Amino acid sequence: MNMIETKGLGKRYRRTWALRDCTLAVPGGHVVALVGPNGAGKTTLLSMSVGLNRPTTGAVTVLGGEPAGSRTALDQVAFVAQDAPLYRNLSVADMLHAARNLNLRWDAGRARARLAELGIPLTKKVGELSGGQQAQLALTLALARRPALLVLDEPLARLDPLARHDFMASVMAAVAEDGVSVVMSSHVLAELEPIADYLVMLSAGRVQVAGEVDDLLASHRVLTGPAGESGKLADRMCVVQCRRADAQAHLLVRTTKPDEPDPPGWEPHPVTLEELVLAYLRQPGAAALPGPTPVNTAHTAEVQA
Repeated sequence: MNMIETKGLGKRYRRTWALRDCTLAVPGGHVVALVGPNGAGKTTLLSMSVGLNRPTTGAVTVLGGEPAGSRTALDQVAFVAQDAPLYRNLSVADMLHAARNLNLRWDAGRARARLAELGIPLTKKVGELSGGQQAQLALTLALARRPALLVLDEPLARLDPLARHDFMASVMAAVAEDGVSVVMSSHVLAELEPIADYLVMLSAGRVQVAGEVDDLLASHRVLTGPAGESGKLADRMCVVQCRRADAQAHLLVRTTKPDEPDPPGWEPHPVTLEELVLAYLRQPGAAALPGPTPVNTAHTAEVQA
């Protein structure tokens, strides 16, 4: 079952398209990393997926075909925005009470137990909590709804390293305990790599990369060899990025066949998720969507090291 599916999805603000011709199917049972540069359309995609925004063109469904924003979808999709909608003047206990009255499904025992485990007192005002505690409170409110899909929009942006680690540990505990599917946008690639098993990358309002992380990493590698031969290699292989340093070149290439041999004189190296993402961020004309279509080498990025 696809947790999020879009067909020709687009959103325009006056004359500017924030998202355009977005066709995507995100399968359930994954922790999905949604990445891309600022202005790529990540927040726009997520806000339409949870029913907070209406498309200009196309359609978006969730949970195997439910219209985004429908009553069924709202009951099973939880959303945590970067600026969590918490009432600073309310106590934590009052915040739980308000959330209970606003949701059809609510596990009060789980919410209180989770906050006790985190050491967040119910009597303290929300505005007096640290940034990490406020993020954990917002996550607690989302998980107490027992969602099938948890959508997180830049939840780590304002957290210190320790708070980020604790937040991600909480997300993974929810995945293990409840089997919830997660879609999370973030610029913090180091935190995403250990947990994400599915990657979606947006660039200029369009889907650039989509697929299971293991498959994407297996179909890419770095080749190190003579710089003078890099041009000839680009004519024969799908080169995403070329970095030259003196007489040596480092090429990130995409293979279309799992048993494709390495060219003579070139040494292969595995690629990390962060290297893959950064290469495609520097190369907005390339695409690594599932299927045999190769990367457009006409747009290959070349960097002098």
